[in-house]
Amino acid sequence: MTKATHASADLIDSRYALRRLLITLIIMTMGSSCMYVVAAVLPDVQAEFGVSRSDASLPYTLMMIGFGVGGLFMGRLTDRFGITLTLLVGSVGVLGGFIWAGLAGSILSFTLAHGIMLGLLGASTTFAPLVADTSLWWNKRRGIAVAVCASGNYLAGSIWPTLTQHGVETIGWRQTYIGLGIVCGVSMALLAFLMRQRPPAVQLAAAGSAKETQTQRPFGLRMGQAQMLLCVAAVACCVAMSMPQVHIVAYCVDLGFGPARGAEMLSLMLFCGIASRLISGVICDRIGGVRTLLLGSVLQGVALLMFLPFNGLVSLYLISAMFGLFQGGLVPSYAIIVREHFPAKEAGARVGSVMMASLLGMALGGWLSGKIFDLTGSYNAAMINGVAWNFLNIAIAGWLFMRVRKQESLHPSHHKTL
Repeated sequence: MTKATHASADLIDSRYALRRLLITLIIMTMGSSCMYVVAAVLPDVQAEFGVSRSDASLPYTLMMIGFGVGGLFMGRLTDRFGITLTLLVGSVGVLGGFIWAGLAGSILSFTLAHGIMLGLLGASTTFAPLVADTSLWWNKRRGIAVAVCASGNYLAGSIWPTLTQHGVETIGWRQTYIGLGIVCGVSMALLAFLMRQRPPAVQLAAAGSAKETQTQRPFGLRMGQAQMLLCVAAVACCVAMSMPQVHIVAYCVDLGFGPARGAEMLSLMLFCGIASRLISGVICDRIGGVRTLLLGSVLQGVALLMFLPFNGLVSLYLISAMFGLFQGGLVPSYAIIVREHFPAKEAGARVGSVMMASLLGMALGGWLSGKIFDLTGSYNAAMINGVAWNFLNIAIAGWLFMRVRKQESLHPSHHKTL
């Protein structure tokens, strides 16, 4: 092993890795801002452009599609050129997207700014690429490190809507958008230059045996098979996850509690999601990604079932908190699984594809739950649909767990080095 390789190995689990993690958390919080502020300006945008509520919601829909698709390509870009270039692209997307949207003269222009700049080129650079990059800097505390990184997305949801609403009330939504672009875009660009060091796991893999990487079989399967299973599991778990997250406000309105109570439950759910990600990170460091995914999926199913018999105000607050605590760690678990079972040099692209699948699941689940409600006039059937999708995720996670157990029994020393 050369001196350079030794130096790279010393950076894993180091103080530098911790400083980098804190920088990553800030970047994630800045880059994810656009995912949450569009809801805060929706009424003003609708009124100014004179469009329907569904047309005013299109910017968010297109942005989430761009966010998912962009994550796949940005992951590949990161694998090839490093995270700094990816973040610089993202800073341009966030800066240009917010300013374009702030100057938009029509709902079409406003929508394209969100879909192309803020989604495809902006926010997409700050989730899958950063989660993958973080996983490559840690071994002993990989789970909690990835959880801290991923929490930046929820942290953005806790910070930016309130600040945006204050800006809308004082200086208007257009000026607020332009200000957000300058603050978030410029800060991302400056912080990106502090991330120029390539991950040690990638350097160590390059210095190691190429043959070992080429013959690796995750879970004893071909690479494509294992990747497809993870993507299907991600779709299934997020279809189930989206039902309460997307429809809890409407559900409360139908029950006569009003939208304000539903919004409070959603905020409680997301806040508990932050705690869930951190707790799941600690658990993941002890039992591994596949076991954590299986545990979280079972608990999410339990929380979903609790919505069926209980619909009182107090019980819904409690179940919303429970659901947030159970589901928040599911998505980061996939990044840990990729890091544990796939080559390090492919982490960005493979995490990006799984994250894209999870966003597809969120989009499909939100629409499907609404469609089932339209057909049945009740959310009970939509809840049962979520439970069914969640069972599919449990089945896949359980099957992968059995294969991991089998591999551990055959190669116990290899498992310890993952």
